[in-house]
Amino acid sequence: MENSLPQIPAKRYFTIGEVGELCGVKPHVLRYWEQEFTQLRPMKRRGNRRYYQHHEVLMIRRIRDLLYDQGFTISGARNKMQELLQAGSDVRHPADFSTDLPAELPEDIIVRQANVGLASSGPDAVSLESWTQVRQELREIRSLLALDF
Repeated sequence: MENSLPQIPAKRYFTIGEVGELCGVKPHVLRYWEQEFTQLRPMKRRGNRRYYQHHEVLMIRRIRDLLYDQGFTISGARNKMQELLQAGSDVRHPADFSTDLPAELPEDIIVRQANVGLASSGPDAVSLESWTQVRQELREIRSLLALDF
C-alpha cells in the first residue's frame, strides 16, 4: 500500500487537495474522516481552509490502510487507531532510560528560554504556550514514528 503512494515532501503544511493526492483519497473523504477520528485535527485558517501537518498525513495513510487494505470498519479503525496511539504513548525510547543524562535536559532549556521570551514584547517574543504546543506535537510525531506503518 505504502509503495503505491507518493513520498511526502518536506513541507510544514499541506492543503486538503495535496493530502488527498499524497494519501490516495478524495477531499470529501478526508473531511468525513475528521468527524470520525478525533485524533485527526488539521489546523483551520481563514475561510475554514484546512492545513495538515506531516504527522497528520501519516495518520491519514494509516487510517486508509486500516480501512481500504485491512478491511476494518470505521468503528474498528477508530478503535485500532486509539489502541495504537495509546501504545505509542506508552513506548519509551532507550535514551529515556539513560542514567547519564545531563542535569538540564534540552526540553528544560527550551522552556526556560520560552519563559525569558515572555518578558520581552517584540516580534521575536515567544510564548510558553507556543513552546508547549511544539513540544506536544514533537511527542505526537515520536509516538507516530514508533508505530509500525
